[in-house]
Amino acid sequence: MTSGEFQLAGPLSGRRIVVAMSGGVDSSVVAALAARTGAETIGVTLQLYDHGEAVGRAGSCCAGRDIRDARAVCDRLGIAHYVFDHESRFRESVIDDFADEYLSGRTPIPCVKCNMGVKFTDLFALARDLGADCLATGHYVRRVEGPAGAELHRAADPARDQSYFLFATTQDQLDFLRFPLGSMPKPRVRELAAEIGLGVAGKPDSQDICFVPDGDYASLVKKLRPEAETQGDIVDQAGNKLGEHRGLIHFTVGQRRGLEIGGQAEPLYVVALDAEAKRVIVGPKSALAVRAARIEGLNWIGGDFTGPLHAKVRSMAKPVPARLEGDRVVFDTPEYGVAPGQAAVLYAGDRVLGGGWIRETERAELAAA
Repeated sequence: MTSGEFQLAGPLSGRRIVVAMSGGVDSSVVAALAARTGAETIGVTLQLYDHGEAVGRAGSCCAGRDIRDARAVCDRLGIAHYVFDHESRFRESVIDDFADEYLSGRTPIPCVKCNMGVKFTDLFALARDLGADCLATGHYVRRVEGPAGAELHRAADPARDQSYFLFATTQDQLDFLRFPLGSMPKPRVRELAAEIGLGVAGKPDSQDICFVPDGDYASLVKKLRPEAETQGDIVDQAGNKLGEHRGLIHFTVGQRRGLEIGGQAEPLYVVALDAEAKRVIVGPKSALAVRAARIEGLNWIGGDFTGPLHAKVRSMAKPVPARLEGDRVVFDTPEYGVAPGQAAVLYAGDRVLGGGWIRETERAELAAA
């Protein structure tokens, strides 16, 4: 690993790098690599959520144990470490939004909202205030210098790629951000941590959403919004009642398990959620086919790109051929399991062009009618 991974012109001695540190192995290795360059390195950790009973488990990026781990790494490296309390802002911009989205029948992605606000926007400002030349993170994405400036690309290791969650990164942020791990496989990162002697070398990766205890997001939403447990009907596409449910928060578009509806001629899936009527609408798999998705809040970092593109509509989905027509992402062939509240992220090969939030979908059979 060389100073070139931090993409700063000239020698790094006399430069200042701020590293966003979660207490995990990835950001810890980034801090170690930054320190190795000779630049003044400062570790910054945001305390985003109460780290007591709610998130007191290994692998939670906001837990008190992780803050202690980040501090221990900085002590080991001989660099400064600062902790900033952003709990109130995190609750307002991420946790409350998370609960409200579920109440509205949408499936949220809190990690994107966190990156958009608390992490990149707030850390960006903190790094600037500290006089940093760049802000480095442990995300698995690549920052590539293109003909028109910095571009965001998928990680070299597709199994670790996090570009879907970073589609809202602005060009101004991208100019300042650095992602030193984007070209590395995770096993090599752990090897480096062990070679450097970092105590977090064998620490498990974070799982689920950091502020959700034991992955039980429904319990958190119920605690924040008691009305989320309101029961309602499960109906077919014609409005015929097939059963009852115990709250929309337990369902998402494309889901099959948990419906508990028997005696049907073919398997049924959740095809829509009607938040106003508290109804879960189900249908056959063919009813999940989507021809286009309307998006809002489009963030474009693709410059003047006008060529063929691919769209990814779930974090675990493969990008599929599509085109952008105004606020519509139109798929070349029907796409399945497209849920309002999720993101449609646009790519040209490995390059991230941008993306937006899925507001509503257009069923393939309706578009063809």
